[in-house]
Amino acid sequence: MTSRAKTISDPEWEEKVKGLLKAELARKNIGHKDLVARLDGIGVKVTKASIDCKLSRGTFSAVFLMQCLRAIGCNRLEIGSE
Repeated sequence: MTSRAKTISDPEWEEKVKGLLKAELARKNIGHKDLVARLDGIGVKVTKASIDCKLSRGTFSAVFLMQCLRAIGCNRLEIGSE
């Protein structure tokens, strides 16, 4: 007997990743303006407008995600399972 995993489309993955980053920001009470300053603190130059756009679209690189997580002091993530 074989089981088939549910295939998740790219837009669904984009929503999951966007939600994950937004949840971490909210959990730590960090707004987009604060994120700009924290990213600057680790040498990543971005504008609030670019962050607004990336988080609205939900399409950003894994590098950007890792930079944000490092900047906000997130050392662990719970990504769950389906």
